[in-house]
Amino acid sequence: MKAAVIVFPGSNCDRDLAVALERAGAQVSMVWHKDTELPAGLDLIGIPGGFSFGDYLRCGAIAANSPICRAVIGHAERGGYVLGICNGFQVLTETHLLPGALMRNSGLKFVCRTETLRVTTTDSAFTGAYAAGQELRIPIAHHDGNYQADDALIERLRAEDRIAFTYAANPNGSRADIAGILSENRRVLGMMPHPERAAEPVHGSTDGAPLFGSLIAAMVPA
Repeated sequence: MKAAVIVFPGSNCDRDLAVALERAGAQVSMVWHKDTELPAGLDLIGIPGGFSFGDYLRCGAIAANSPICRAVIGHAERGGYVLGICNGFQVLTETHLLPGALMRNSGLKFVCRTETLRVTTTDSAFTGAYAAGQELRIPIAHHDGNYQADDALIERLRAEDRIAFTYAANPNGSRADIAGILSENRRVLGMMPHPERAAEPVHGSTDGAPLFGSLIAAMVPA
């Protein structure tokens, strides 16, 4: 399985994401935001956490207009897989590959700690290795992780089983306790918590590792 991790000025979780994917069995390339083309034959694009462009304007807004994002959008529109974590989730909403918006945390403070997540759906390549309702211990580190959407969109996400993860104890004010959502075709996942920081025993939790393993397994021919 071939993956690419996009790197923006201010990305600081790009290597962590690449390592997690490589440990799961992916062949990973790093792609600079000013590039206009992606490597051939990609299965997955990872958009990492960090503070792209210093979080100026709106988190993810400048990154979403980088040259490489046109290729990312094209990849997703052709049915390719995309994983956006933290700042990557913000970029995905700014490119409109995922609906809704990430706003300032309700407490108006940066939150950095391990949180308990619940797996809300197992019907995706990202979550297939988990059990419905399973609780995971995954770190968060964000200032603008407050997922907001109107009532109609929240009901649509629920009806279409597109809420991937929820917080057991909401740390940021996200509507419906949402920690991660899927696209309509279930091939784009955006999540604020960092599974790449809970992928090895040395991290104190390996609860994020099955996400990467599930994703790789879904793309390997039987």
